[in-house]
Amino acid sequence: MSSVLHDIGVFFHHLADVGWTALAIALLCQFVKVGCVSRAWRNIIAASYPDSVVRWRSVWGAILARVGVNAIVPARGGDAVGLFIVKRRVEGSTYPTLASTLVALTLFDSVVALGFVVYALSTGALPGSSVLAHLSAFDFHWFFAHIRGTLIVIGVILLVLLLLLLWFAEQLIGFWQRVRLGFRVFSDRSRYLRSVAVWQAADWSLRLTAIFFFLRAFHVPATLHNAILVQVTQSLAVLFPISPSGIGTEQALLLYTFAGKAARTTLLSFSVGMRVTLIIFNALLGFGAILTMLRTLHWRQRVEADRDAVAEHSQ
Repeated sequence: MSSVLHDIGVFFHHLADVGWTALAIALLCQFVKVGCVSRAWRNIIAASYPDSVVRWRSVWGAILARVGVNAIVPARGGDAVGLFIVKRRVEGSTYPTLASTLVALTLFDSVVALGFVVYALSTGALPGSSVLAHLSAFDFHWFFAHIRGTLIVIGVILLVLLLLLLWFAEQLIGFWQRVRLGFRVFSDRSRYLRSVAVWQAADWSLRLTAIFFFLRAFHVPATLHNAILVQVTQSLAVLFPISPSGIGTEQALLLYTFAGKAARTTLLSFSVGMRVTLIIFNALLGFGAILTMLRTLHWRQRVEADRDAVAEHSQ
């Protein structure tokens, strides 16, 4: 954590060198990108609940809230906020179905992200496991340094999950039926391509465009190749985000990936500056959406109260 704080100090030291026009364009792309994601999610939810009214502005607000909370709360706490907001706005919706619509939303992202990771691996840009174990800012360096213990822990967790599934198999039948509703959009391939995939393709185009202008803003060589490499580090960082927005992992991978392409201070300014800028921008938009839609910023209390109500109703 101390290394991250040091790098934040480097960013503020080079603040005067930032290209503000390029930074503004990057943030505009980020805002429109979130709109594209919300449109895709709205259409997935509408396919799951064809008899309910699913308003785009409600889903957009939920996505903004989700992104905003995820920006500052580790372990993807914003997902619960987004689900809570949508459930309040879509009549007859349930958490299992809405959660599965989020999974459906990530399938396209997973395929594209995997393709980019394969591309990065083919160019030799990513570090191997032996290198990851020695990247101090990397959130998971301990796990790579103790790979045998990590595999044992993962195996035990999977075994426990399997036993729980077998134990509660009968009770889970109704649950899985609700989960299946979230994937209903895939039953109509043309509808999925027209109403979901096209918006997610626009989302990814805007992601790369935003990164391109972030690179320009911080005076790092701005190319499509470099933008893809930055996106790969971001995807890996948020896979299991221990630090807020996975800033530790992203910063460590960026410094390794771009070593030799720019001065270390420039890379530190870019890696931390881009992430800090996005955290602030997303948090402002997200908590503005929470205040507008929930009339309060105490989102934890509202989510926990609703969770308790659902638990009591199911008993």
